Formats: sequence, structure tokens, C-alpha cells
Amino acid sequence: MATVLSRIGEWVAPARMGVPFRWNLASSWVGQLGDGIAVAAGPLLVASLTRDPTLIAAAAMVQNLPTLLLGLYAGAVADRVDRKRLVLAANLVRVLVLALLVVTIATGSVSITLLLVALFAVGVAELFADTGWRAVLPMIVPKADLGIGNARQMSGFLVANQFIGPAVGAGLFALGSAVPFGVQGSALLLSAALFTKVHLPREENPVRPEQHIGHDILDGLRWIAGNAPIRTLTLVIFIFNITWGAPWGVLVYWAQERLGVGAVGFGLLTTCSAIGGVISVLLYDRLEARIPLARLMKICLGLEVLTHLALALTTVPWVAMAIMVLFGGYAFVWGSLSSAVRQRATPNEYQGRVGSVYWLGLIVGLLVGQFLGGLIARQFGAAAPFWFAFVGAGVTLIVVWRQLDNIAHADAADED
Repeated sequence: MATVLSRIGEWVAPARMGVPFRWNLASSWVGQLGDGIAVAAGPLLVASLTRDPTLIAAAAMVQNLPTLLLGLYAGAVADRVDRKRLVLAANLVRVLVLALLVVTIATGSVSITLLLVALFAVGVAELFADTGWRAVLPMIVPKADLGIGNARQMSGFLVANQFIGPAVGAGLFALGSAVPFGVQGSALLLSAALFTKVHLPREENPVRPEQHIGHDILDGLRWIAGNAPIRTLTLVIFIFNITWGAPWGVLVYWAQERLGVGAVGFGLLTTCSAIGGVISVLLYDRLEARIPLARLMKICLGLEVLTHLALALTTVPWVAMAIMVLFGGYAFVWGSLSSAVRQRATPNEYQGRVGSVYWLGLIVGLLVGQFLGGLIARQFGAAAPFWFAFVGAGVTLIVVWRQLDNIAHADAADED
């Protein structure tokens, strides 16, 4: 039994990737479980406090608001300060806010206004924690293994945040509305304790710039603008998230209108994508070892284009579910691969800023796409956003096809 567990551990987190990575992975998985609990418990708490659709929508919006307002600032901070301390401090702030929220729920003094403030505060702290955390991985994992490192951490997101966490959160909420948030806070506290075990390499000559942090942000943007592969990759991320966000924002409407499924059928669609994602990220190392990076990037983006076309055409539920498994498979491979490519090419002193631009582009792209998707579906029907995505993603892929060879090896180009 011990031998079997040892082999599993070696497969999940190979010894060559180092002890710090294993502690970082454990911390990430525990934190994802805590956040997954809130995925279900948060909306349930909001719905128990108000039936006003505007306030319910506001509760969803405050989750992305910190990234829109402070995303670039957080990236600059992550490049200025000790990233380990930043992650720990931000997570402890999240624990403190959750503790206060639990007290207000338990005493019956919670209100929708107080909840929105708490959600925003947690979102701000989470933004700084995640920004610092994303910049830590390239410091502790060899460049060659960054793809595997990202894939393993993403597997924690899929399993703990998307599968286990929401089910646990809903069950705990049934025991008492304060319970899931107390458990989430405990999980984040344990995650922070595990993260203290992550030893970062010392910088030989740490530079603490005296210039205004606004100049740091501009320096990061200039670095991206001057690095053609990373600049193109960032634009691809932005555009492809617009094209995917358009149909994704009206997915439930499309499922009802085109597939004729109810709540259970829609839930199965999203579950299928998560299943595909789990399979792909666990097999990521084999894919990266057997398929050249540029070809793997082209395969992922090509499948994205074909997925939009297939979903635009199908009206059969089981066919749509099979397509969603495929979507989850290539989407999370792309997520792991594109992150690794960016991290390999980015100097350590810019990891926070470049990562924040990348993440901001992803969030803004999704929001813009969701807005456009709603307009397109209202005007032209439920399948129209998928046709928009097919054309937009297809044209973008044609434009960047040849550049993907350089993007895949951006780190080599940078070294030259």
C-alpha cells in the first residue's frame, strides 16, 4: 500500500520538481476546497437575504470587480514585495473577514449590504493572494516542468473547487448558514499554514524600486509590448475569451432552447466539461512529452474553433455533452500550456505584472463576450453566439497560426 501511495505521489508531484512545489500544491488544493465551498454557499446566502435580482447580480459582480479595479496594481505589488509574505498576509485577511462574516450570520445581524462589503473585501484579498501565488510557481519549479506544475494545480481547481467544494458547501449550508463560511475560513487558514513550508530561493540582488508604483505598472506593460510572442499570446487570450464568453454567458438559455434540457441537463453539461478537464490535466505531462508545444497549441485552438461550430449545429443533448467533455479536455490543456509558456519567457522581476495583465485580459474578455452574447442571442437566437464565436475564433487563429511557433518557444527567443 505504501508503495502504491508513493508511486501516486511521485506521479502527481515528481520529486525532481522539488519539496517546495509539493508544499505549494498541497496549500493550493486545500485553498481550492475552501473556495469551492463558497461557490455554492455564497449564492445560497445571497438568495436567503434578498430576492432582488439587481442585488443578486451585484453579489456576482463584486467577485470580478477587484480584478478590474486593482488587478494591475496587485501585479506591481507582487513584483515589489516578498511574494511569500504577500500570499500569507492576503490569505490571513480573507480568514479575518470570513470570521467577522460568520459572527454576523450567527448573531442574525448580517444584511445584504454587509455581505456585499464582505464579498468585495474577500475578493480584494483573494486577488493579492492569487497574484502573488501565480508569481511563486516559476520561482520554485524548473522551466521544463512549469507545464506539469500548472496542470497539477489546475487539477486541484477542477476536483476541489468545481466538484467536491460546491457539494460540501451546499450540504454545510443546510446545517446552518454560517457553517460553510467557518469551514472555508478554516481551510484557508490550513492552506496558509502549508504555504509557510514553501521556501523560496533568495534573490542575489533584490531591487526595491523607489519610483511610484504607477511607473512599475507602465514598465510591465512596456515589457509585454516589447516582447512579440508574449504580446501576441496576451491578445490571443483576450480575443478567445471574448469569443468563448459570448456563448458561455447564455449557455443555460441555449441548453433550454436548443437542447430542450432542464436544470439537471444543464448541470450535466458543465459537469462533462469538468470531467474532460480532470482527465486532460492529469495526462498533461504525457501530452507535452509526445507532442511539440507549437503543435499542441495549434491543436487546442483548432479544437476551440471546431467546438463552437459543433455546438452551433447540434440540438442533441448527448452529442452536446460529448462535445463538452472534449471542450474541458483541450481548454485546460491550453490553460496549463499557455501559462507555462508565459512564465518561462517572463523574467522573475516581471512575473507579477505580466501575470496580472494576462489575468485581467482573461476576465475582461469574458465579461465583454458575455455582454455581446446576450445581445446577439436576443437579436438572432440561442445558437447565434456560437456562430459569432466560430467566426471570431477562426479568423483569429488564421491570423496567428504561423506566430504560434514563436510563441511556443518564447523563452528561447528571449534568451537569444
